Amino acid sequence: MPSEYRFRRRVQFYETDAAGIVHFSWFFRYMEEAEHALWREAGLSIAPPGAEIGWPRVAASFDFHSALRFEEEFDVWLRVAGMTKKTIRYTCLLARGETKIATGTLTVACVHQRPNEPMKAVEIPPEIAARFQVAPGADV
Repeated sequence: MPSEYRFRRRVQFYETDAAGIVHFSWFFRYMEEAEHALWREAGLSIAPPGAEIGWPRVAASFDFHSALRFEEEFDVWLRVAGMTKKTIRYTCLLARGETKIATGTLTVACVHQRPNEPMKAVEIPPEIAARFQVAPGADV
């Protein structure tokens, strides 16, 4: 049962703005990339073909502490910070060595997604909930 996932990444040129600094929108992509890797680590896919449930983002935020520039390598840590019957909350830390770059949170809800019907929050299936555990000290 994974509770966190970590990977190293290098900033690509297309991720930067005119000042050569990573555009803020990429931080959310890095966090989502880590989320999907965490699910794969648990033997799951967050969006398997034909799934009747989905995981829309209901809250996401980042606080920025240091600039990140083209060609720099950095680490992304994603941790399961909390689970309710219908949601999973993650915390995320991006760092370059000892330098904290950004801290963020992401909350996803489990919903039924059926054609021509509005999404409706449902309980996380037990076979999915059992694959994750809340990380000790998960808050960044």
